[in-house]
Formats: sequence, structure tokens, C-alpha cells
Amino acid sequence: MRTAIIYASNHGTTESVARKIQQGLGEDKAQLFNLKKNKKFDLSGFEQVILGGSIHAGSIQKRIQKFMDNHRPDLLEKRLGLYLCCMDEDRAQTQFDHAYPEILRSHAMSKKIMGGEFRFENMNFIEKAMIKKIAGVDQSVSKIQEDKIREMVTEMQTSE
Repeated sequence: MRTAIIYASNHGTTESVARKIQQGLGEDKAQLFNLKKNKKFDLSGFEQVILGGSIHAGSIQKRIQKFMDNHRPDLLEKRLGLYLCCMDEDRAQTQFDHAYPEILRSHAMSKKIMGGEFRFENMNFIEKAMIKKIAGVDQSVSKIQEDKIREMVTEMQTSE
């Protein structure tokens, strides 16, 4: 079953998770699409789609929002997986529900909150200052939940 893994990544965390999902599904069966680089899509060659984004300043990336708006009918005809990378564990489910429209959440066969990372080496000065102030963190931190990645792979492989 051919899978399109479509994502937006600001500092590399969401891309890293996308690559791990691709490895789990098999690189010959899953193709990565970075919305920063890939502007046009033909989803007709894919039986399933996995969408991934991350939370910045309380919202998912505009590229993901626009993609969902432009491709909603196609997404509702495919097997669908949704994942979100975020560091705010207390608000993660609320952020997930806000990031993805209810119609897509209801249709998705796999929905995962993957944890997140602060990658200071990929942030500019202002981003670093904001993270230090808001999260009280002054160095790179990873809270990626590898078990959630494995669960998504398993769920997307089920009923092939």
C-alpha cells in the first residue's frame, strides 16, 4: 500500500518523525513530502496519507492548514493518519483537536501525539529567548515518544 507522508517542519522534529514513520512502513512503500519544498500534489497514486505538523505559538503551521483546506475531499477518500509534535504535554490533546478539523479526526484511522523537541541549534535568537522565557529551558531537549511512532506504523499497516 503506497503512503504519502506529508509534513511541515520548522526546526526538524516533525521531519525526523516523518522519516521514522517512513522507515517503519518501508521506504519503498512510503514517500515523504515536505510542504516547504513540495507545492503541488497528486494524491491519486497513494492509498493512504499521513499528515504531520507541529505547534508553534499555539497553532499548527499554515502550510498544513492550507493543505488540509485544499485537499479535504481527497483526504476523506484515503486511509488517513494524523500526527502532531508538541512539547506542552498538558495541552497536547487540546492542541491536536485544534490543529486538525473534526471531520479529518473522525475519518483518521491513526491519530498520535508524538511529543516534541526544542532544537536550540536550529532556532534563531528570538526563538531561543522565547523558549527560555516560556518553557524555562536553555538547551536542546527531546521528548519524542518512539512508542507512538511504532503504534502509528502498526495502525497504518493494519487491514492492508
